[in-house]
Amino acid sequence: MTGFVAGLVVSTVAIFIAEMGDKTQLVAMSLATRYRALTVILGITAATAVVHLGSVFIAEALGAAIPTDWLTLAAGLAFLFFGAWTLHGDEMNDKDEARASSRRIRSGFMTVALVFFVAELGDKTMLATITVGTQHHWFPVWIGSTVGMVAADAIAIALGAVLGKKLPEKAIRIGAAVLFFVAGAVMLAQGTFALT
Repeated sequence: MTGFVAGLVVSTVAIFIAEMGDKTQLVAMSLATRYRALTVILGITAATAVVHLGSVFIAEALGAAIPTDWLTLAAGLAFLFFGAWTLHGDEMNDKDEARASSRRIRSGFMTVALVFFVAELGDKTMLATITVGTQHHWFPVWIGSTVGMVAADAIAIALGAVLGKKLPEKAIRIGAAVLFFVAGAVMLAQGTFALT
């Protein structure tokens, strides 16, 4: 039981710290201005659980040796796409809006989960999870890394929810698009530099 608790504590603390100030925390803040906090939390939890489950199994099978450069490039391209999509905005008429209102939670959940899934591929929290996973059993590391990530992002979600009530929608959309563009450009640069 001591090994379980150690893996749980180490992974929770390590991922919480790694996520502070990370791009995905900024993305959580921007998404919280567009979707309900619960929707964002659930989307983050689902995406994080899937990515970190893969991370701990990679750690079990391969140790710390994993080529993440291609994943970083793909995530960078996806972020540029999300930035363009966010900047363009969604055009809906009254009929479309009425139909979408019944599906808002599910579509918001899927959007958040997809954004976080892509953002986490090759991210430092994924790499931190793999590193901790090479030193502890996979199960407590998986639970702890997911809890640490969601806890750190909950702080950003709370801030985003507060800011979202005070900022105009156009400013929020432009700000979110800029975050996506910057994160995408950084990830592309990192992936390209690592491959050369």
